[in-house]
Amino acid sequence: MSPLIVWLTRDTAFAASFASASIMTRLAGLPFVAAGLVLMVWTVRLFAVKGGGGTLAPWQPIRNFILLGPYRHVHNPVLIGVILFLVAAAVLLQSIPVFLWMVAFVIINNFYFAFSEEPQLEKRFGQAYLDYKRNVQRWIPRLSP
Repeated sequence: MSPLIVWLTRDTAFAASFASASIMTRLAGLPFVAAGLVLMVWTVRLFAVKGGGGTLAPWQPIRNFILLGPYRHVHNPVLIGVILFLVAAAVLLQSIPVFLWMVAFVIINNFYFAFSEEPQLEKRFGQAYLDYKRNVQRWIPRLSP
């Protein structure tokens, strides 16, 4: 979506301007890229190795409840990785539209998880998921697993 936003705003006052980004702006974006990449690769690997089949896609869910790695700290590490990438894109491209897309993405996914995915997970994994939900926050990682 970010490339589409950049393309659609290319000839406007909101156009991305990576070329004019200072070294400090570029350095500010790198930790977000690194953290997002680590979270996404780690969690996708956990899904592949421990998920018992299935994918990240809601129409083909995994069979096993995963309570390893970053899932011990937060419900949605994959999406947090995506959000960190969107923050990095907004910073590196100096793009207000990409930042606004990131905000909309967070809001949309918050509603989706609360009203669609979490009820499905409660049905599939029962008390184990209810205990997890009670002890681990959706978006804000806890320090100790």
